[in-house]
Amino acid sequence: MPGTVLLLAASPVGKGCLVDAASVLPVLAAVAPPVLSGTDTANVVELADPLEPQAVLTRLRAAATASGPLTMFVTGQLQLDRRQRLPHLALARTTPSTVRYTAFPWRWIADELRLRPPGSTTVFVDLHADADTWEFIASRPLTAGPSAELYGRVAPPPGRRAVAQPAYMRAVATLLRSGHRPPPAQLHQQALTRVSGEGSARPGAEDRVLAPGRAWAGRPWPPAPEFTTVTAPPGTAPGPPPRPPVPPDVVPAPPAPPVSPVSMAVPVAPVVSVLPTSSTVPVAAVPVAAVPVAAVSRGPSVPSPASSGRTEVRVGPAVPDPHGEITEAVRDGRHDDALALAGRWERDALRTHGAGSEQVLHWMEVRADLAMFAGDAERSCRGWLALAATRLDAGQDPGAPEVESAVDRAHHQWGRVQDPGRARELGAELAWLRRRVPGRREGALDHVQRQLSQLGTQA
Repeated sequence: MPGTVLLLAASPVGKGCLVDAASVLPVLAAVAPPVLSGTDTANVVELADPLEPQAVLTRLRAAATASGPLTMFVTGQLQLDRRQRLPHLALARTTPSTVRYTAFPWRWIADELRLRPPGSTTVFVDLHADADTWEFIASRPLTAGPSAELYGRVAPPPGRRAVAQPAYMRAVATLLRSGHRPPPAQLHQQALTRVSGEGSARPGAEDRVLAPGRAWAGRPWPPAPEFTTVTAPPGTAPGPPPRPPVPPDVVPAPPAPPVSPVSMAVPVAPVVSVLPTSSTVPVAAVPVAAVPVAAVSRGPSVPSPASSGRTEVRVGPAVPDPHGEITEAVRDGRHDDALALAGRWERDALRTHGAGSEQVLHWMEVRADLAMFAGDAERSCRGWLALAATRLDAGQDPGAPEVESAVDRAHHQWGRVQDPGRARELGAELAWLRRRVPGRREGALDHVQRQLSQLGTQA
């Protein structure tokens, strides 16, 4: 089966440039495509200093949906947008004040790769961060989603008025030019050895290294769960156990096996999500979105006879995870079965948790995604519109990433609706949402209004 290779090198033009990212592309391009991919044949897509984040997204989405192994080589610099404080890959037109509009959000990478089969995606990165971003990511390691293996480094900013070289990616390319492609972990380690042995002024000792299972900033990732008990004043109903703050996109440990109901202290595991636009709901390590159920279901709380005012939580049998079955249905082309299964879980979540709950929102998101994979642009658009409206009605900020992402996806799917009447109907609702959620790109509302005007003329 042919593989796909995406070469992406991006950095700002002018004094904001921290790394000469594009300089590594000729070295990578000199490597035979099968060696880059590790397959007999491969298609190579090269993006050198792209100008628009949507152009990068289009190429990434096409690569992510291709069958066969996918290998990405990403070189560039990271910057934070000033509003949401999220890391972005700076593009050619990016400046510190325009990151939100001209750079590529890093979370989009995990978002697009989330449904790829585990073990089929490898990402090599050589990134430099400005001072603000370097401090930010100290406690928030980068990921590429649960289905992708991420290797590489993030380097601190170079000296004043200096432009760094992508030494790690150049070492990877040089090793591959020999015609031999070792396993990714071995290739990564050999490249690190070359970088550290170059004898440069800053040989990479401060770099933060990315590799599966590696500690970041001196501590394991994700953090180990803490065992706690719930303490409540005598005579009052116990509340839920406290949950620690959790970084996004962390792949949790495999869920615990089913256990018989026993009285025990419950480990409070981090609340994680493998889908950036999903909400904080406990998940299992699966290739589809987030799982709205924990590895164990909590039964009723009972007073502990050992001490007054302390409560222990009763643990019930494990709840099955439906995402694996949904993924298999999509891969087999049984899109109706996948949508029906997701619909049943959404109805169960509605009965259990109520409208507007994070569990219900999650399944709305899954169904909108499944409709997209089924090629039903109208249903997908309706799903994203409904999700965005529900989040806004629940009081979420119009600038929240989850809200913006839902409206952006609805906009994208709306452009693929072929029936003019349905397009006019959906466009009116999209225009209403765009007035409240203008999104990251300027002119989104104007685009909707122009398209609606054309549709009206056709009618």
